[in-house]
Amino acid sequence: MTRAPWGKFDASAGTRHHLAHHCADVAAIFRRLVMLPAFSARLEQAAGDAITDIQLERLTALVFLHDAGKLHPGFQARGWPGESWGVNPHGHVHEGLEIFLANDGVANLPLARSLHIDSLVGWGIAESLLRAVISHHGRPARNQVRNLSDAKQCWRSRGPYDLEAVGQEMGRIMCQWFPAAFEHGGTELPCDNGQFEHLICGLTTLADWLGSSAQWFPHMAQLDGTYIETAQKGAERACIAVGLDALRQRNARNSAICFSDLTGFSSPNPQQALVGEIDLNARAVILEAETGSGKTEAALWHYVRLFEAGRVDGLYFAVPTRAAAVQLHARIVNAAKRVFGKDTPQPVLAVPGYIKAGDVEGTALPHWRVLWDDAARGEPEKQHARWAAEHSKRYLAAQIAVGTVDQVMMGALTVKHAHLRAASLSRSLLVIDEVHASDAYMTSVQKALLDSHVAVGGYAMLMSATLGSTARAKWLGHSAPDFAAACAIPYPALWTSETDTAQSPEAPPYNSKHVAMETLVTMAAEATAERALTAARRGARVLVIRNTVDRAIETLSALEALAEPVDHGLLFRVGNVSTLHHSRFAPTDRKLLDQAVEAALNTDKHRAPEGRIVIGTQTLEQSLDIDSDLLITDLCPIDVLLQRIGRLHRHKLARPAGFEEPRCIVMVPEGGLALLLKPAFENGLGAWRAAGGLQGVYRDLSVLELTRRLVEGDPVWTIPEMNRPLVESALHPQQIKALHEELGPAWSAYRDDVVGSELGDRLAASGVLIDRTKPFEKCAFPDGAEQKIRTRLGEDNVRLLLAEQVPVGPFGEPVTELVLPGRWCREISGEDAPLEHSKNCNAIVLSIGDAAFRYDRYGLARQRDGDNGSQSADGIADPVRDD
Repeated sequence: MTRAPWGKFDASAGTRHHLAHHCADVAAIFRRLVMLPAFSARLEQAAGDAITDIQLERLTALVFLHDAGKLHPGFQARGWPGESWGVNPHGHVHEGLEIFLANDGVANLPLARSLHIDSLVGWGIAESLLRAVISHHGRPARNQVRNLSDAKQCWRSRGPYDLEAVGQEMGRIMCQWFPAAFEHGGTELPCDNGQFEHLICGLTTLADWLGSSAQWFPHMAQLDGTYIETAQKGAERACIAVGLDALRQRNARNSAICFSDLTGFSSPNPQQALVGEIDLNARAVILEAETGSGKTEAALWHYVRLFEAGRVDGLYFAVPTRAAAVQLHARIVNAAKRVFGKDTPQPVLAVPGYIKAGDVEGTALPHWRVLWDDAARGEPEKQHARWAAEHSKRYLAAQIAVGTVDQVMMGALTVKHAHLRAASLSRSLLVIDEVHASDAYMTSVQKALLDSHVAVGGYAMLMSATLGSTARAKWLGHSAPDFAAACAIPYPALWTSETDTAQSPEAPPYNSKHVAMETLVTMAAEATAERALTAARRGARVLVIRNTVDRAIETLSALEALAEPVDHGLLFRVGNVSTLHHSRFAPTDRKLLDQAVEAALNTDKHRAPEGRIVIGTQTLEQSLDIDSDLLITDLCPIDVLLQRIGRLHRHKLARPAGFEEPRCIVMVPEGGLALLLKPAFENGLGAWRAAGGLQGVYRDLSVLELTRRLVEGDPVWTIPEMNRPLVESALHPQQIKALHEELGPAWSAYRDDVVGSELGDRLAASGVLIDRTKPFEKCAFPDGAEQKIRTRLGEDNVRLLLAEQVPVGPFGEPVTELVLPGRWCREISGEDAPLEHSKNCNAIVLSIGDAAFRYDRYGLARQRDGDNGSQSADGIADPVRDD
């Protein structure tokens, strides 16, 4: 008796799932997905026409063949480890190509005919579409260079395995289970359509991930001719359980969702109301509004309207940083509960390192399993709904997810499972918050993602408090206005891809704040600490934002040196430990820091005036819900500066005497910015020359000089009325050109260098982007270099896992993980000694070969010869933006 071909094999349980059954499972999931409102619309948009029933049946039959390569004897032999078949082990993806698409002939023509290759051709299934379906393991499959005669030798019956018989059986059952596909006539499937083929690849991959679960599809080793009915029922249960089928939530309500259901507020503010009037045919929307004005609620309101109309089935809220995602996740969870009640989805926190859905956290177990904190309650339905949270590659398949923008960017890059990510995302409203915060590389990747998302009918909403007109025009494909016209555009404003005319509320939607602006002509830590301490002694809550980690640490050290014993209560602390806020802390400690910052600069309307000084970096300029009485900040580009000012007098709270009005002190270099044209670098400003051009944090000196002049030229900024003219005055090309005409060729030459470096960044992005306008067969991923493709330019960070004898960190919590910036790891080779750690002077000292690092209340730093443990700053030689 011939061995039945297996598609899934569980060695621990000793069970096998017949190959035809597994193929039916995946085909049934695919069919279920593309019949759902959002995925159906995306498929037809990509196809450029309606998909007929016969076309849909033929696509489903094609997906049934996604694992045809598993018929290979070398693959089947792996499921019978105790037997010798006289064949080397094989995979199944390249083998699937050999059946249908070998470069120099088909390796087994009888098998190809048994699997209806002639029918596939007649249906209009071109090579590119077939390759897209077979490439369901995360990267475009390419034919291996093999001698055809050798390949034919492999494609023949072996021992107890009758290849010809099982191939004929697969062909017969395919006709039986998908009869409509084999009817005569019908319109051919789209050909040479890149968007369609790339989407089909992603949907097949998604179907394979879900269809491979024995939870929904228990293993059955012997072929059952009626199994297709079992597969269809399993597909329905699985899609509903994991949230891919959102019809239950959509149909559960007897009335339309109103704004108060979503937010708890009786009515929307003017810009939120404007969002509530968006034409639902508008695919891409940009909302420009002040920090703290309810943009998050506006985005949720847009999602709810699209969801009710069946235009989207999901939501992905993308933010710039991990801290932002963690903070926002709780708000989205509460909003989902208000909207959906007992049928609420469990919003996923899409941040690697976390396993969280709704209010529940999970722990990773071996074999890709997860133990959820509420497992003992015995509520399997809730645990099934967290499927997307259990693996980072599945994040975008969540019905609602909040995460970093990096997760969606990977859907545009030539990295493994990009097609899975992009196809999963296609059904969701994509919200990207703070688009101003991206550099040239990230902007290029995000723009490519947006374009491909919209091209298949997806919806997107971009939000910013400080987006310049030139950047906005690029995002939406509009023509950029001149300087005068740009300044005259109302604020806040709503834009859509369909029109270049802004919509704006008739009535001002905001309460103005008049910010007193002051320059401090030094960037010295001592001067900064002195100003902060003086204000805190008067009862002010002071926020100090430095451009680099090193300067922030220097500022804390200077503050501690200045403080008298009576002042120690003014210093920011976690527990009883004086510290600061930046990204180089262990994840567990970063949570404590976030909580402590929000407590020190809390937004409680009943808070009493109480002096406090919080020092940090860019990690404080967004995401955290904080409110300071005084802001002291390094000079930075105008859009970033306005973002930082958003942390100042954010709410109507009681203020100490002398701080009733918001005040911002901007520190600028003593010698001016012209000294940095060499190029040179000082505390985040300017640049240094590297192989790829000019590198730096805030390297555009022209924008910085225009920002400095704005601070010095107007002692009071009325926010947000002045947001638009302020941004345009520093970012608009006409203003930059006028500055160069005034200051001379050295400035224009330097900026040409900056622009050239940005062009290099964009070219770097274009070289790793998927071009979905081209047929799938033209798509190639790099071999062996995926680890070099990233969502942000820079060297890869390295995670250090402290698994043995876990040390206790500076705040009393176990430190199980630390992240080394990639630039610190250049001298560390794979041959270095294992990671070692010890305690020394209240610090954790780590060593890898000759490289040494220390972790203490200042964060993680490189250990230098002669360090005595008093401070972990390591000088200005590490000038990188701290996100």
